[in-house]
Amino acid sequence: MLHVALWEPEIPPNTGNIARLCAATNTRLHLIGKLGFRLDDRALKRAGLDYWHAVDVVRHVTFADFERALTGDVNGDLSPGTLTDAGRTVGALPRVWCVETPAERPYTQAAFADGDCLLFGSESSGLPPSVRERYADRLVGIPMPGGAVRSLNLATAVGIVLYDALRRLHGW
Repeated sequence: MLHVALWEPEIPPNTGNIARLCAATNTRLHLIGKLGFRLDDRALKRAGLDYWHAVDVVRHVTFADFERALTGDVNGDLSPGTLTDAGRTVGALPRVWCVETPAERPYTQAAFADGDCLLFGSESSGLPPSVRERYADRLVGIPMPGGAVRSLNLATAVGIVLYDALRRLHGW
């Protein structure tokens, strides 16, 4: 299973559309940090239609909470190298791919693997510099050869990268 993570999303319809995409693809959705809306927001629910029951969504207050959840060490009390019930080794982060604009490396050159997480920044400011630096070796972007826009809509970007990763992993 792949994971999609959103850092401080601000626009309810974007998150709702991404949630529906995650339900359709059996992808876990992680919402990290301060959200620009409430989870019971009407626009959020409307965009997700009646698929919210099928969304595997996990809320993380901090980025550190998100990283701990990915390793299986939710409480932060396991020793590195411990095998979790999920079959992962504590301290071994699944690969996090930061999808960001700008990025020198296009997402089409990423070697996605099952269990990877696609991390997207907020609509207005993207990912924090500390996160971009931490995962600099897995920072990818979507090419925009027209040069007329600086970024794509968040839900569109998630759809492009997620479906291409799934296509490659499943041979679609």
